[in-house]
Amino acid sequence: QVQLVESGGGLVQPGGSLRLSCAASGSRFSFNAMAWYRQAPGKERELVARITSSGGTYYGDAVKGRFTISRDNAKNTVSLQMNSLKPEDTAVYRCYANLPIEGNFWGQGTQVTVSS
Repeated sequence: QVQLVESGGGLVQPGGSLRLSCAASGSRFSFNAMAWYRQAPGKERELVARITSSGGTYYGDAVKGRFTISRDNAKNTVSLQMNSLKPEDTAVYRCYANLPIEGNFWGQGTQVTVSS
């Protein structure tokens, strides 16, 4: 059974940094795209960043220049380095991964709160 387990959320002051990690397991096949989404209370889910199996990246406009997504294909992990955090970055962040046959999978989510 495919599972995605996130870690690294928490409370941070504005201007601070956090690093989120997601470990994927349970498949014999390599993951295609992996990504981070977020959802704040009362708002729609938003794509934060996406990375392909070959390392191509995409960032949402709100995080460009501040967040960096990376992955380790050997370990089936994806990470999100978040710098210069703002209060508007406060949300539940969820890991996403796609497998060629099994389809789309999501982590349970980790809370990120940016507040002084």
